[in-house]
Amino acid sequence: MKSITFFIASAVLCFVSAPAFAQDYAPFTGAHAEIITGYDVVDAKGVKSADGLLYGLNAGYDFARGGLILGIEGEISDSTTRLHVAGGKSETHRDLYVGGRIGVPLGSKALAYVKAGYSNARMEYEASDGEGGLIRGGDNGDGLRLGAGLEYRIAEKLFLKGEYRYSDYEAGVSRHQLVTGIGLRF
Repeated sequence: MKSITFFIASAVLCFVSAPAFAQDYAPFTGAHAEIITGYDVVDAKGVKSADGLLYGLNAGYDFARGGLILGIEGEISDSTTRLHVAGGKSETHRDLYVGGRIGVPLGSKALAYVKAGYSNARMEYEASDGEGGLIRGGDNGDGLRLGAGLEYRIAEKLFLKGEYRYSDYEAGVSRHQLVTGIGLRF
C-alpha cells in the first residue's frame, strides 16, 4: 500500500507544473517502437523472491492534448527469473502488457510519464510428486501494472528511456522491474 501511495503522490507532483513545460511537445508524438531490457524481481506469497533479466519489445502511439502527452502502448517481454521452492521450481515466461500513459514534456528533450494497464504473465512450474516423478504445469496470471519513467530524446527520432514499474497479479504474485529502452519514433 505504501508503494501505491508513493506512486500516486509522485504522479500528482509531476503534473502540477504541466503547463510550464508544455511549450514544445511535438518530439514526443507519433508512433514509436523500442527494445527493452532490465532487472526483474518476482515475489510470490510464501516463497522467497527471485530476480533475473527482463528483455522484450514495446510499441505504441502518443499524441498531444492540452499540454500533455497521452499514449497507448503494448509490450511483449520475457524474463530469466526462476523461483526455487522445496521440491520444485517455478519459471517466469512471457509477459503481455497493454495500457496507457500520460506524460509531461520537460523542455524539448525529456518527457516524464506515468503509466497503467493490464498485464498477463505466464508461469510454468515443476514439482516432485513424492514418488520420484515430476508434476509439470503452467498458468497465466492477470494483473495490473503501474509505472513511472523518463524518456530522453538523443536525436531527432531516437530516444532512451528508464522506468520503474510494479505489477500485481492473481494468487499473491507481484513484480518490481527497473527497465531501460532504446527506441525510434516514426
